[in-house]
Amino acid sequence: MTVLVNTRKIKKIVPAYLFLLCLLTALGAACSGSQKAAPPAPGVETVAVIKKDVPVYSEWVGTTDGLVNATIRAQVTGYLVKQNYTEGALVKKGQVLFEIDQRPFAAALEEAQGVLARQEARWVQAKADRGRIVPLAEINAVSKKDRDAAIGAELSAAADVRAARAAVDKAHVDLGFTKIISPIDGIAGIAKAQIGDLVGTGQSAELTMVSTLDPIKVYISVSEQEYLNFMRQLAGREQEIPFDLFLADGSLYPQQGRFAFADRQVGVKTGTITVATLFPNPGNMLRPGQFARVRVALTVKKDALLVPQRSVTELQGGYQVAVVDQDATVHIRPVKTGERSDGLWIINEGLAEGERVVAEGIQKVKEGMKVNPKPFAPPNNMSAQQAKPAPDSVQKR
Repeated sequence: MTVLVNTRKIKKIVPAYLFLLCLLTALGAACSGSQKAAPPAPGVETVAVIKKDVPVYSEWVGTTDGLVNATIRAQVTGYLVKQNYTEGALVKKGQVLFEIDQRPFAAALEEAQGVLARQEARWVQAKADRGRIVPLAEINAVSKKDRDAAIGAELSAAADVRAARAAVDKAHVDLGFTKIISPIDGIAGIAKAQIGDLVGTGQSAELTMVSTLDPIKVYISVSEQEYLNFMRQLAGREQEIPFDLFLADGSLYPQQGRFAFADRQVGVKTGTITVATLFPNPGNMLRPGQFARVRVALTVKKDALLVPQRSVTELQGGYQVAVVDQDATVHIRPVKTGERSDGLWIINEGLAEGERVVAEGIQKVKEGMKVNPKPFAPPNNMSAQQAKPAPDSVQKR
C-alpha cells in the first residue's frame, strides 16, 4: 500500500509545533523560578526607648584666646642687634626678648649729663650772686634793679637745671628701652622682626606677642535669649556652673571651665553677646585661635524618653524613626524631638518607653517590611557618641 505524504502540510505544521514547544519551556522555567524561596529579611540592630532624668545642654562654638595678650613693641627707634628668646617658649616677666643698638642712646645720655653739669654750674653761680646782691640792696648799696636781676637769674638757672635733669632722665629711659623685656609671664610668639631691622617705626611696630595661657579664655557668642535664660537660672551662681570643652578632634577636654564675664553690650547687627569662660591649661596645651565647642548643662529634664541620635532621620523638615514591633515588622513613625544629651535625642512625642527603634541599618528599611532584629549597644554605653554630641550627627535623607 502506498502512503502519500503531503510535504507542504508538514512544512506548515512543524514551525507551529516548535513555537508551542518553546512557549511551554519558557512557562516551565517561569513556574520553577516562582517556586524559589523569598530573600531573607534584612538584619537590623534595634535599641529600646529608655526613660530617665537627663541634663539639657546648651552648646556653642568658641574661640580660645590668651588670658593676657601683650604686644611687644620697640619704644625707641633703632637697629635690632639681638634676639634673646626662643620662639614659642615660655618667658618670664622682665626677661629681655630683644636688644637695640645702644650706642646712639648712650651718647645722648652723656650729652644730656654734660648739659646738666653746665646748668648746675650756672645755678651755683646765680645763687652766689643773689646771696651777695640781696643784702647790699637792703642797705641801698646796689639798686633794686640789680637785686631783681640777680633773683631772676637764680630762678632761671634753677629752671634750666630742672629741664636738664629731665633730659637726663629721658635719656636714661631711652637707653633702658634698648632692652625690650616681657611685661608678663607667658608663651612668646614668632618674631616679626629680624636682626638688623630698623624697629620702632610704623612699618615694624610689633616685634612679637606674649600670651598668658593658664588659665586660657574661651569666647562664645550667645544669643540674647540664651543670655537672659542663663542669667535668670544662675543668678548669683554663675561661677559654680561647670563648662565642658570639646576640641577640634571631638575629644572632651579633661579640665572643666567656669564663667568669667559677659561683654558690656549685645551686638546690634548679630543680636548676640560675647561671653568669656576660663579653662585651666596646665602645660599650655591650648593655644589662642583654636576653635572648640563649649557646652553647659542648665536644666534637668525629668522622665525624658531617649533614643540614639543615629536612630532619628530627617525628612523634609520633620523627624522620624523606624519602630520594630513584636512581629519584627517595621513601622515608620513621625516624632517630635527635643534637646540632645550625651549622644542621645530626647523624644517629646511619638514614642513610648520600651518600644524598639532601629539604630543600625535604618537606610534599608521601609514601612511594613519584615526584618531580622538584633540588639544594639544600649545608649548609656555609647561612649564614643557621648564624646561627640554634635548636631550634625543627625542622618538626613
